[in-house]
Amino acid sequence: MVGYGVFLPVGNNGWILSRTSPQYQPSFDLNRRITQKAESYGLDFVLAMLKYRGFGGATQHWDHTIDPFTLMASLAPVTERIKLYATISPLTYHPVVAAKMAAMVDDASSGRFGLNLIAGWNRSEYEQLGVWPGDDYYGYRYDYLSEFTEVMMRAWSDDRVTFHGEHFHVDDCEVLPKPAHHVDIVSAGASSRGRRYVAEYADYHFGAGNTPEKLRASNEALAAESAAFGRVPASFAGSFLIIGDTDEDAQRKVSLYREGTDVAAVANMTAEYSRDTTTDGSSAQVAARHAETVSPFYGGGTPIAGSPETVARHLNALAAVPGTAGIMLTFDDFLEGLDRFGTEVMPLLDHVAVPETTAA
Repeated sequence: MVGYGVFLPVGNNGWILSRTSPQYQPSFDLNRRITQKAESYGLDFVLAMLKYRGFGGATQHWDHTIDPFTLMASLAPVTERIKLYATISPLTYHPVVAAKMAAMVDDASSGRFGLNLIAGWNRSEYEQLGVWPGDDYYGYRYDYLSEFTEVMMRAWSDDRVTFHGEHFHVDDCEVLPKPAHHVDIVSAGASSRGRRYVAEYADYHFGAGNTPEKLRASNEALAAESAAFGRVPASFAGSFLIIGDTDEDAQRKVSLYREGTDVAAVANMTAEYSRDTTTDGSSAQVAARHAETVSPFYGGGTPIAGSPETVARHLNALAAVPGTAGIMLTFDDFLEGLDRFGTEVMPLLDHVAVPETTAA
């Protein structure tokens, strides 16, 4: 059984850098409505990114963002079943502080909380805060994240934590109370070192691919990297959906959004990704795609645009790839898109139970 989730729009205008796409500001109310709607349709989780600095341009893309950790704490009491994932970076949290915060949201959500851990590569976000370690961080960021995770997980298991590593030092630190439930760890490492981090610490690999071919290759690479650890994390695929009455209607929307591409914001995004000096990471791949073509869609990719039947065929193909536990969805218009997904696409999906409820 493959679960479905939503990549929440905690940044303005979601994942399209365009003047002609749906325009909206992030807010608790918007994300609450999306999350409750997703829960009512039987979706399994929501995940929120972390962003400290946007890409400007005419649309001020992601210049307006809300905090994912406090968002999930706020969503916990207004939801009942859906899993809530917040993103954090080791550059802006202490691992023991993160552990205690996670324990609180675990309690508030009755065990529905998880963390998406990122290493933190985007220099401009952290440099403005005075916490960027220097550009050599690109080379050791997953070592840094590994120590962070080790301390945090020990804080969840040990009454007192002593840890002396290269980057973190904790001495006889008391950490009580503990989470009453397992706190899932998600991570999106795409390089060989990133996959090794996922293999060692994470429950799920996030962003494993948006086509069956890419997803299969990613899952196989993760399985190979995981062999030494005796465990193979499952993966969350990603899929950006633009649903129309027909394939032609959906492609009309794509063309409209392309016409309004915020070229300045795309250029700023590409420049930021290009700062990453690694050659095999996801950020380098995104920069390469944007260098080839100016696309308004995040990452320079192409959304799945089509009728409900076309969208369902694509999602069924992703779900059939071995090692896939979930598919995380984004939409051009999240409220309308979720309604169409819940009422028109979900009945066409394989191995998905559609609840008899009305969306909030």
